[in-house]
Amino acid sequence: MKIKTVGVVGAGTMGSGISNAIASCGYKVLLYDIGEKQLQRGLLQIEKFMDKGIQRGKISEKQKVDSLENIYITTNFEDLKEADFVIEAVVEDIKVKKNVFSRLDDLLHEEAIIATNTSSMSITEIAEATKRQDRVVGMHFFNPAQIMKLVEVVRGFKTSDETVEAVRDFSVQLNKEPIVVNKDIPGFIVNRILIPQFIEAIKLLEEGVASAEDIDKAVMLGLNYPMGPFALQDYGGVDISYYVMNYFKEEFNDNRFAPPLLLKQLMRAGRLGTKVGAGFYDYNNQRDDIKI
Repeated sequence: MKIKTVGVVGAGTMGSGISNAIASCGYKVLLYDIGEKQLQRGLLQIEKFMDKGIQRGKISEKQKVDSLENIYITTNFEDLKEADFVIEAVVEDIKVKKNVFSRLDDLLHEEAIIATNTSSMSITEIAEATKRQDRVVGMHFFNPAQIMKLVEVVRGFKTSDETVEAVRDFSVQLNKEPIVVNKDIPGFIVNRILIPQFIEAIKLLEEGVASAEDIDKAVMLGLNYPMGPFALQDYGGVDISYYVMNYFKEEFNDNRFAPPLLLKQLMRAGRLGTKVGAGFYDYNNQRDDIKI
């Protein structure tokens, strides 16, 4: 299957980053969101990211211009019908995702592949909203999508070998390193390992063992991670951690995955991470540790 035009549903952090990564490789991208405000915010994120790349000598001004020219924004869902391949990057809510997939299934030509960027949810369940379950697949990018090399290509129960191979090949065209996840389990590979680490880090903070900053420092210097668990959750979104933990708890029927109380309190306080200026750290106040 030859992919010429790629649709991306959702212009948030992941959707805009994925759009940028694809457009930078010469593909036409149709970026959809429900409102002009969300689309403009997404474009601004893309421009800021590329401006930093220019400052660091990673890309040229011409590459920035060419990438932006490949991205077409729209609030009209019907515009996605010309896409050969669509990646869904909306909120981690299974009902919302299934609604998107049902609408895409009715709209797209029969050969089109529909992928979800979910970080944890069942590809099989999402695919049930369509009549093309063999052409539904997980394509999990990591944040920031423009830089992170890994893409988890996740099989649903009925995903065909041809679809998996097409998505693997497409990932390589985007200069990514794809791995195939052969079983549709919650969290796939990376988040299956990462979420328990987040939970234990939060419990250490709740127990007063050390500050958030020192726990982050311990992980970075002791395990050679580029970011500690609290900075990473702030960067990816505190709400994402919360939703994924709840999903794990339900799917595995295991309270060990339940979100710790401190994470619930952050959610209630609207401290969702860097995107709102505060999470485990307050980024408007020299990144102070959260007080517990």
